[in-house]
Amino acid sequence: MESELIPVISPDLTLHHLLTACSASMANTNSLNVRVFSLNCWGIRYLSKHTPQRYAMIGDMLCKEEHDIVLLQEVWSEKDYLSMKKKLACSHPHSHHFKSGVIGSGLAIFSKHRIHETFLYRYSLNGYPYMAQHGDWFGGKAVGMAVLKLGSLTANVYVTHLHAEYCRDKDSYLPHRVVQAWELQQFVRHTSAGADVVILGGDLNMHPQDLGSRLLMSYTALRDSYVESAKFDGCEDGMTLIADNPFIGKKELGPFEKGIRIDYILFKGSSKTDIYCDFMSTTKGSVPDHPFPYSDHEALTAGLRLETQTPTETDSDRQRTSKNRDSAAGKVAELVDIVTEARTEVKVGLHCAERMRYTAARTGVMGLALLFLELAIAAVPWLALGAEQPFPRTSFYLLAALCFAILLTTTLLYLFYTMELKSLQGAEDQMRLAVGSLQEKLRGFPLAQPHNAQRRPPEGHEPSAFTPEE
Repeated sequence: MESELIPVISPDLTLHHLLTACSASMANTNSLNVRVFSLNCWGIRYLSKHTPQRYAMIGDMLCKEEHDIVLLQEVWSEKDYLSMKKKLACSHPHSHHFKSGVIGSGLAIFSKHRIHETFLYRYSLNGYPYMAQHGDWFGGKAVGMAVLKLGSLTANVYVTHLHAEYCRDKDSYLPHRVVQAWELQQFVRHTSAGADVVILGGDLNMHPQDLGSRLLMSYTALRDSYVESAKFDGCEDGMTLIADNPFIGKKELGPFEKGIRIDYILFKGSSKTDIYCDFMSTTKGSVPDHPFPYSDHEALTAGLRLETQTPTETDSDRQRTSKNRDSAAGKVAELVDIVTEARTEVKVGLHCAERMRYTAARTGVMGLALLFLELAIAAVPWLALGAEQPFPRTSFYLLAALCFAILLTTTLLYLFYTMELKSLQGAEDQMRLAVGSLQEKLRGFPLAQPHNAQRRPPEGHEPSAFTPEE
């Protein structure tokens, strides 16, 4: 009978390998939980309902819940911000209020972690000054950035508020909102290159499938906490503007009877950090033991888990790289379509702005001609000695004031539409360059060598994969 050969394994060697594997696993992964809160506070003093009481409710809730990062929008009053800062001094000792526009940007951030740097970028387009009933132009819509340290990780946290959509069927602000989304994605991409974690929260005033939302998330690779969440508790479909909220009228929701989702918490990691959304929740209109909700918008809370990994390549990493390389072309092709669609929408805004500027110029010329005519009539008594003024003095002065008002108004409108045209043309030029660059990447050849279109890559080398963020 043949004896079986049993391999002999050294106990010391086995123990050494096990200890090495365990220590490597412990060293390679560190986990950190971060709770992020976002709310549009609807804090327009003397216009919003129950503003002082609602701010008190929001402050009490934030003190109790103790979120790591709080992102607030529509905190228009400096007095309200200072009151909130005093109330949250113990739970959120670090804060910043971003100032912009005539009445401010309305953006504020409160944090348990120290804020090392802040920066504000104001959007180049933000509605029209003569649409006073909407008020967006006076608000100075912007995106605020704060650099935090979450343990050993650097986190870039962004809070923003985009232009509102007042009529979905005839949305005259759509080109402005698309340009804002374009500037937002550029700002996030160019300022977050060295960050381990990126978090963006705020009222985007865009549905998930709207052009601006797709442009922002496709270009930046930001992930939606509602979509990524392992557990969700809140309004149906994650809606943040709901019909059950007593501050919301049916007219605001338009064709969406139950509500819409326009507030977001977005996030992404880096090569050093993986980030996951373990849970997400929203308020549901009413607040227990209170007669009215916190705001006309619902509040969002996202529980994020950050896992830090050392840059050691494994088989799974190689498989992931291969898979990313295979899907890169599809992502770039999709991004080309999105940017082209955005460029088309900006061109529509360009034509509209050109038409409005022409109307303002034509009206101004008519006012100027009328003013010259009146000056000629006023000169009659000086040219013809003894002649009396043909018009009553009061009517003459009123007509002169009207001509001057028309001339001044049309001049200001002409200047405004000229600035709008410049901003739209600048965005369209940037998009044109971006489409050209993405098309080059789609072909897989460098921009500097377009004449090598027929050259094959060297044997043994695969063409490099490009991501939309490059």
